[in-house]
Order: sequence, then structure tokens, then C-alpha cells
Amino acid sequence: MLLTCLAARAGDATITFTLDFPHSDPEHYVLTVQSDGRAEYVCNGRVSRDSEETETYESKFTFSAASRAKLFDLAAQAKYFSGKVDSGNKKLAFTGAKTLAYSDGQRHSSAEYNFSPQPAVQQLTSLFQSVAATLEFGRHLAYFHRYQKLALDAELKRMEQQAHAGELAEISAVDQVLQDIYDDNSVLNVVRARAQRLREMGKAAPAGR
Repeated sequence: MLLTCLAARAGDATITFTLDFPHSDPEHYVLTVQSDGRAEYVCNGRVSRDSEETETYESKFTFSAASRAKLFDLAAQAKYFSGKVDSGNKKLAFTGAKTLAYSDGQRHSSAEYNFSPQPAVQQLTSLFQSVAATLEFGRHLAYFHRYQKLALDAELKRMEQQAHAGELAEISAVDQVLQDIYDDNSVLNVVRARAQRLREMGKAAPAGR
């Protein structure tokens, strides 16, 4: 019975990353991942890069097993954000108000920071921001596919460049958007080819990326 209860508590563990960065796009987003890999991304951002109109966007997906394991291992290394996380250095450039939170059946803890000197927190921040960047591409691509198909090539080219530079993670989280573009015969072949290459990159992504 005790083992069952402990397993249930472990299965309910959740890590949440929140970023508030005024005048950026998006200005606010929240990424939540459960210990089984289920995740949710919610943001407030411009509907497209050249528009001032904003929207609330939500995406549900599943983290790869490698990334999920890495996230929870890093949270443990960071002592579940229960201690001091921020560097306290007021001279550092502001890169957004960040919050990391952890919750399970035994603990609830969170920490706010601009920059953290802790390697585990730095890696968590980088991974979450890379996933958010991927999901932002998915958001914009879905909009362009519906309303501005001629803008797809430039957006996919930018995404492909960032993927090759290692700036994106969990590309498979936007696989459906990429597949919809690839399957659309009204889209230019060069655009469909970019979408397919990105799908293949998502499938072949190394552990933790």
C-alpha cells in the first residue's frame, strides 16, 4: 500500500516554467509538464510577427521520454527550487521575469529569478525556452498556413536555421502543423519540403533536445 501511494505521488509531479517579458513576443507564457510527459503551453502573443493584434494560444503535447527525464532530473539537482535561485546581481541585463515551480504529493515550491548561477536551473531555463521557441513557430505556422501561405517559406526557413543551430527542442510537438503543411498540395513544393525536413529532424532529435 505504501509503495502504491508513493508511486501515485510521484506520478502527480509537475514542473511549471513561467516567463513574463514585456515588449517581447510573446510577452507571457507558461509551460507545464507532468511526470508522465503530458504538457501544456499557454501564451499571450501577437497573431503574427508583423501584427499588433494579440491572441491567447494554447497547445497540449507530450514531451519525449528523454526530455521529460532530463527535466525532472534537473529539478531534483536544483533541490526543487526550494532555495535561493536568483543570482541577486542587479547589474545583469533583464531577460524576463522567470518562475520555476515544482509540485508533487510531498512538496510545493517555486522560485523567481532573472538569472541563476545554478547549472541545473540554467539548463532547465534553456530547455524550456527552446521548447517555447518551437511552439511559437508552430503557432505562427498554423496562422500563416490558414491566412498567409506566401509567408510560410520565410518562417520555415527561419525555423530550419534555428533547428540546425540547436536553438529548438521537441520539434515533434508541432509535428501536426508541419504535416498539415506538407500534405497541402496548394503549398509550394519547396515549402512542403522544408516542412518534411523539419518533421524528420523532430523524429531524429537526440536525447534531451
